[in-house]
Amino acid sequence: MRYRTIGTDPATRRQVSALSLGAMLMGTLTDEATSFAILDRYAEAGGTFVDTSNNYAFWVHGTRGGESEKLLGRWRRSRGVGDEIVIATKAGARPNVPATDFSQGIEGLSAKVIRESAEQSRENLGVDRLDLFYAHVQDPGVPMTETVGAFAELVTEGTVGLLGVSNHWAWQVERARTIAAEAGLPGYDVLQYHHSYLRRRTDAPSRRSPDGQEGVAGGDLLSYLRAEPELVPVAYSPLLAGAYVRADKPLGPEFDHPGTTARQAALRAVAEDTGATVNQVVLAWLIGGDIPFVPLVGASSVAQLDESLAAVDLELTTEQWAALDAAH
Repeated sequence: MRYRTIGTDPATRRQVSALSLGAMLMGTLTDEATSFAILDRYAEAGGTFVDTSNNYAFWVHGTRGGESEKLLGRWRRSRGVGDEIVIATKAGARPNVPATDFSQGIEGLSAKVIRESAEQSRENLGVDRLDLFYAHVQDPGVPMTETVGAFAELVTEGTVGLLGVSNHWAWQVERARTIAAEAGLPGYDVLQYHHSYLRRRTDAPSRRSPDGQEGVAGGDLLSYLRAEPELVPVAYSPLLAGAYVRADKPLGPEFDHPGTTARQAALRAVAEDTGATVNQVVLAWLIGGDIPFVPLVGASSVAQLDESLAAVDLELTTEQWAALDAAH
């Protein structure tokens, strides 16, 4: 396993594995026995970075979420897991009422919600301190100073270690970090966005914004990460829910542009050269690229996880890197 440092403050920074394990469907679609087997294998392989959220996975059974956190809490207790595993969770996108979609609205990022969410997540996970706590989505209805202050207060109190942000525009991340810095407060150190080797269009209006896809690592965010190399980006859905390799999981219209065909061809060529799978090449590209991401992978079986774990040690040649990066 390879490792990375997250966090800019020496007092709170942590070492985490270069591959993160997503627990989104654990406790709902993935049963407890299978979930425990996947988590055990991940830890055995040196994995130390598990991701969840307080709203996972509400849409499966029409709840408000929490099933994933509670399962992770049971796994921690049954295995005697301590600080060696960093568990990240999120707040802000839990539905206001039990639901299977977001039509009834979400809690948002007020100071009250942030504090109550942190308390509930600590209880679910069975921990005194949340290792990494994300602002899951943007909340234009709450002043950014309130949100920044509320997250920072939890760090100051010691009930949260590090802060992260997901699904925000790059300018919002920069503004929030500036507010925190000017006030001498801890700010966001980890950025979680959708990112993969195939580039998706970001201009189509989203559910939350007429301006496009705020949760996708577009050019503005990638440029920001180049300028702020101390920030650690995490890539969710890096394998596109199986679309790289499964005919029954077609790419959506957001990938309907000439660059997709060129990149698919480059991936297949490098996979054939290395003897690796296409999925493994994608993960290796994310981990070792000029903007190194931590891929966040899900798994419904130990075999799926093992395929992803093997990507951490995949070494690409200079020529293979050049071929992948040049495809547009």
